[in-house]
Amino acid sequence: MRKVTGNAPVSDNIARILNEKGLKQAAVAKKAGYSRQVFCNIVNDYRNILPQDIMRIASALEVEPIELLNKEKSKGA
Repeated sequence: MRKVTGNAPVSDNIARILNEKGLKQAAVAKKAGYSRQVFCNIVNDYRNILPQDIMRIASALEVEPIELLNKEKSKGA
């Protein structure tokens, strides 16, 4: 499977927030309404992230959507 270009800041921020909050991907996936595999693909840049994904994931992580979009906080910045 090929990585998706352009997702890195969002995917990196999701991974960072998961780590900071000590959350499991499976639990957040379920809360956001994704299968574990789909959510794993989002976190690992193997799936395009759509605007509605940002809203669902931010809600599941209990953060503002801007936290996922912030390039300065992603590890790639």
